[in-house]
Amino acid sequence: MIDVIGTDAGAPETLPAQHQKLIRETGWLAAPRRLHPALRAWLMDDDRHELIASDNPRQLCAQLARRGRQPSVVLASGDPLWFGIGRLLLDRLGPERLRFHPAPSAMQLAFARIGHPWQNTSCVSLHGRDPQQLSRELQKRPSALAVLTDPDRGGAEAVRSTLLNSGLAAVYQFWVCANLGHPEEKVQLFSTEKALPEALPRLLMVVLIAISEPPLPERPLPLFGLDDGLYRQHPDHPGLMTKREVRLQLLADLDLPPQGVLWDLGAGTGSIGLEALRLRPDLQLLAVERRGGGAELIRANATRLKVEPAAILEIDARDLPRTILTVPLDQPDRVLLGGGGADRCALLRFTLERLRPEGVVVIPLATIEAIADLRPLLEEAGLRVSLSQLQAWRGQVLADGTRLAPMNPTMILKGTKTTRY
Repeated sequence: MIDVIGTDAGAPETLPAQHQKLIRETGWLAAPRRLHPALRAWLMDDDRHELIASDNPRQLCAQLARRGRQPSVVLASGDPLWFGIGRLLLDRLGPERLRFHPAPSAMQLAFARIGHPWQNTSCVSLHGRDPQQLSRELQKRPSALAVLTDPDRGGAEAVRSTLLNSGLAAVYQFWVCANLGHPEEKVQLFSTEKALPEALPRLLMVVLIAISEPPLPERPLPLFGLDDGLYRQHPDHPGLMTKREVRLQLLADLDLPPQGVLWDLGAGTGSIGLEALRLRPDLQLLAVERRGGGAELIRANATRLKVEPAAILEIDARDLPRTILTVPLDQPDRVLLGGGGADRCALLRFTLERLRPEGVVVIPLATIEAIADLRPLLEEAGLRVSLSQLQAWRGQVLADGTRLAPMNPTMILKGTKTTRY
């Protein structure tokens, strides 16, 4: 049997008595080189123990395989099965030969020091892994995210740069937890606005804690193209919003007039309609969102951006034909059709009936199948139709430079009601 024992910074003296007994009784002990001096002193240089370095996991597996069924002990940091040596041992040697004895993991220690619950925390390891995993995880807007950094590929600064490139710097507290469990442990809260100190320890974890009310920056906001992190989000679907790059294109395709009525159907957080009001303050915005709490969320974001929609309806966009709208909200000049679900065709027909002359309908789509259903309706109604695809990339910092990480592509179907219609 191979006993894999998790340790803290004070090992071996701080290990439970039963784990100390396993070490003393084994003749073959593998541990990281940094633990060897303490182990030799604790064992009093007992010649009966063969002490092996475990810093090369693959070499260690080969040595354990040669030992067959002889008893052995492997010491590892924290929980060996949490981004530790445990997974490799299971792959190479099989579970029937292994018995695990975990100590508190680095994530447990980090959240204990910060004083924050961690049961809903997401985790990403960047050790030798594609850093795009971090970008993808950030797009989901987790309430808490632990990042095991790779000191040879940018360390904590790579996490900060990715957070900035994602437009979410205002959304998270940025904690750096270094040398957890060791006498030189440091847990610090840093601002993402400034570069991190260069002399950070190599052994560290970054913990991102979501802020319930992201603060607005002290500098004036741009007229449009606001960072994703400036918007309040649905707590149960925090990443469900139109990303900045797509918002920019949709606002351009809407060709917003100085005055008139804009329908934002399936408004989500309200981001597109609210940014349209920043561009055209005299527009009248009707925002429709079916999700519970959607109207309250859109109002909160409108207050943050100092704009005022004409009306916000918390209904399914498919119910709009049965809703009594005041004049002039009953006839739009511009429509962003982001809702409707399976009944989107019926909703589009209703929209086209109400659309004013020279009006514009813009429909963002995630699947090509939807084009076959919607485009004919625009053409049959006599609209001038165009189709485009937007593919954007965001910079992802690597140790030796920057790579471009792709975002989900968006197809944009646009119909313009010509004057002869």
